[in-house]
This record gives sequence, C-alpha cells and structure tokens, in this order.
Amino acid sequence: MDDLKLLVDLHREGARQGPGSDAATRRALDLSGLRGQAGLRVADIGCGTGAATRVIAAELDAHVTAVDLFPDFLQVLEDHAEKAGLSDRIDTLAASMDDLPFAPGSLDAIWAEGAIYNIGFEAGITAWRRFLKPGGVLAVSELTWLTAERPEELTEHWAQEYPQVATAGTKIAQLEASGYMLIGYFPQGHVEWMENYYSPIIKRFSDFLARYDSDAARAIVAAEQREVGLYQRFADYVSYGFYIARRLPD
Repeated sequence: MDDLKLLVDLHREGARQGPGSDAATRRALDLSGLRGQAGLRVADIGCGTGAATRVIAAELDAHVTAVDLFPDFLQVLEDHAEKAGLSDRIDTLAASMDDLPFAPGSLDAIWAEGAIYNIGFEAGITAWRRFLKPGGVLAVSELTWLTAERPEELTEHWAQEYPQVATAGTKIAQLEASGYMLIGYFPQGHVEWMENYYSPIIKRFSDFLARYDSDAARAIVAAEQREVGLYQRFADYVSYGFYIARRLPD
C-alpha cells in the first residue's frame, strides 16, 4: 500500500482531516454575510469527511457541492449527511482542486478548511476566483505564522513542509493582489488543533499500526508525532488563520 492510501486510511475515521471546529465554521459563516441569503450555491473544496460541509448545509439556505480527491472520504460524508437529514442539500464530487468543473461565475461561495495548501494558497485563490460571482465569498483556513519571529526548529520544519506559510499580513496582501477584499480573519486555537484533530489521530495510531506492520506506516506515525510535538511546544507561534474575503468585480 502506498503512502497516500495509508494516509487516507489513517484519516478516514477522523471527524476532521485538519484543525477546525463547528464553532469556527459558524464564526466564519457569521463574518461571511451569507446568512439570510436564499438559494446559495456553495463549493466546499477539499472537504474530507465533511464536517464543515454539514455545518454549511445545515445553517445556510444553500446547496453544497462537496469536493474531495478521495472517494473514501466522500462516502463517509454521504453516510453522515443521510443520518443528519442533509442529503438533499449536499452533492459530492470526486475531483482534484486544481481541475474543478464549475462554470465561471456560478458559485456564491467557495469554502476550504485546511485544504488549500495542497495546491498552495496563491495558486488556489487565483484559480478559484473565476468560479465565484462578483461579490462571492471565499473562506479558507491556511497555515499562518502568528508572530514575526519564531523558533528556528519550527521555522525549518514548516519551511520544508509548506514553504508558503507566512504571516496573516502577507496572506491578506496576497488576497488583495488577487482581486479580493478581506471581510474577516481569525486564528484558530487549542480546541481546533489538539481536541479536534491531533488527539483523535493519536488515539488511532495503535490500530493503524496493527493493520499495517510496515516501515511506511511507522514513518507516517513518526511524522505525525513530530508535528504534534512541535505544535504542543510552539502553539503560540503558528496556527491556521481563517480568511474570509469577497471577490471584487473585474
């Protein structure tokens, strides 16, 4: 089994495949100005098993297209949506976020929690802009430095894992240069990282290694453990920033 399939297996049982919370999703919805609008078309890109998708579908008058590369994640989303009575508001689409089939100007909002890093922040906000109506909303959570300076060990780790990590000021400038106006921002905290993401992963390690007694599986667990340790030591320096922006007219 290759590394990608192993990662999908490790994360498939998680409520979230990255840091986040229902409360953070609702806070972003509050800032977005989407509440109270009727008949919205929303795409949740890199949706994973759909925690944010279900919040959006439950709280907005919207139809949500939930997009992820991995059908295993989408199947979990469909099962949860059916149990929650949300199936009529959610469609799933197995697709790459850099090859989306949406028509230009067809979406009222694009959502992407902890996922845009897969193609890079600048590439994502540039490529996805054309799918939004003028005035449409982009809401993404993105790895963000919380301070101008930080420990060298942490800087080296994230510079290698995700070279586009930057301060909120840099990210906001990138949004503005790409034709958006920022309408909201907030950093996520301990609940989103530890309680909702890292702690559940840690609990799945033993079963995962029991299923896959391989060097590849052990390497994945070791990498995850190192990242958890870095967060526990240096949480004051890095987080996911939640950016909510509006597409400006051309």
